Amino acid sequence: MSHTPHELAEEFPDQADMMHELKAKDAHFARLFDEYHDINGAVHRAETDIEPTDDLHLNEMRKTRMHLKDEIARILRTAAA
Repeated sequence: MSHTPHELAEEFPDQADMMHELKAKDAHFARLFDEYHDINGAVHRAETDIEPTDDLHLNEMRKTRMHLKDEIARILRTAAA
């Protein structure tokens, strides 16, 4: 399994400018962005055993990260249209 961080700038490289704009003008997007950053960091720390956790908790954190990423992707698609 890869322990590569899933940073949003790497996940959506062509939309970095749009993410920056949305963070500045859309409080909901900014909150989602921050939540994603926090949970992504927690997942990465757990995967690399910096902050070990049990498999159930790790899987729940991954699901949360996935849901946040899906919502962020939806907002980016809508903003691009």
